[in-house]
Amino acid sequence: MMADPNAAAGLTVVVMGTGPFILPTFAALLASRHRVVAVVTRPERAARGRRPPANPMRQAAEAAGLPVLAPADVNAADTQAALAALQPDLFVVCDYGQILADATLGIAALGGINLHGSLLPRHRGAAPVQWAILSGDATTGVSTIHMTPALDAGNVITSRQTAIGLRETAAELEPRLAELGVDAVLEAIETLEVTRRQTPADQPVSCGVPQVETLATRAPRLTKQDGLVDWSLPAEHLDRRRRALDPWPRLTALLPQADGSSRRLVLADTVVAPPAAAAEPPGTVVATDAAGFVVACGGGSRLAVRQVVPEGRRLMTAAEFLRGSPIRLGSRLVAADDTASKSR
Repeated sequence: MMADPNAAAGLTVVVMGTGPFILPTFAALLASRHRVVAVVTRPERAARGRRPPANPMRQAAEAAGLPVLAPADVNAADTQAALAALQPDLFVVCDYGQILADATLGIAALGGINLHGSLLPRHRGAAPVQWAILSGDATTGVSTIHMTPALDAGNVITSRQTAIGLRETAAELEPRLAELGVDAVLEAIETLEVTRRQTPADQPVSCGVPQVETLATRAPRLTKQDGLVDWSLPAEHLDRRRRALDPWPRLTALLPQADGSSRRLVLADTVVAPPAAAAEPPGTVVATDAAGFVVACGGGSRLAVRQVVPEGRRLMTAAEFLRGSPIRLGSRLVAADDTASKSR
């Protein structure tokens, strides 16, 4: 059988993304037989007096000498015209931040594929890696979908699965998933190419397995408020939260001060401690030792704090922190709901 010369030539690809999750896939596409012709990313938006946040995708695109588009609205007529001028076969999208309308997806002959950091339909949304840990999942992975205008709802073309380590943080898990995404995306592109050759010219190319909507869960974007400790929750939940919220917004306790204010204390490392025989009020420091301190949590559970970052200071062991801290046995740490009530 003769090789298909069109397959050997590869596809003309436009990559859309912002964060670091897509970078391993972007590097693989640059090294592949496919031709990346441009990158689309979020526009820079700086707070007053501050530099715009880092944009790893823009940096990688500029280093590769590729044109960069950063439209405020990817579905605007002028952006659609600029994309059409590139004559793309495919959009490869990951962590971009805008939903592509049908008309925009239709500019590429094969539409778009999206690399998502979960096993869809579980954890649709902006923070799938964090929500997999928050939910106590034993496994997670990546999925590629043939995109539709609905959020993370297209047919699943490929997926890869991996176990979540018992102590693994989101900061550790995310780069592992990004690497898993490389083969998933390249395989998805090959599947689309095969499907296109098998599809009559007057019909749209469609492949993949529909998602089961009844199994879908949401993974909304996290906020800084999500990091504040609610000591009424079980210690196991709080330890998962600490792992899920690393590197941002991080699990944060509030230490009451003599003047009535409070200071933030990032709980950088924690361990679920054995439960108490008698429950103490949540947020109470119930033990101190050479390794740190232990705080009572919901349902009689207890959380051992091993590393902290005091507000305005460096990472240190909890034992180091205790030596210059007013925390003693019986000290009460502020709960998130206490903070909310004071601000009302």
